Amino acid sequence: MTSYDGEARERWSGTQSYKEFERKTSKYSPADFQAARVDQEAATELFVIAFGNGYATNSLEAQQAVLAHREAISKWFYDCSVEMQKNLALMYVQDPRFKEYYEGRVRGLAQYVHDSIMTQ
Repeated sequence: MTSYDGEARERWSGTQSYKEFERKTSKYSPADFQAARVDQEAATELFVIAFGNGYATNSLEAQQAVLAHREAISKWFYDCSVEMQKNLALMYVQDPRFKEYYEGRVRGLAQYVHDSIMTQ
């Protein structure tokens, strides 16, 4: 259980996405969680590369990162629609914990990820 589990359960336990998340992850081994983390990190790295190379948020490179991000979430946790991904993007810039994850990679990345996702 992570520090976010209780908060997530409290906020979203009634949603279909949370039920799907629980159904999928209840069967995961530590190796499965590690594989999910690798996929998420790979998507984040695509954002880092696009941002670092100065690609616009609507560029092919940035949008490939957006797609990889959405696909990793859908594969491992719950069906991540474009609308759901946009809700996540808001958290990435509004919640200091999520923002810190991206900003810890490179300053300005949280906003770039947000803006890239919002261009869909």
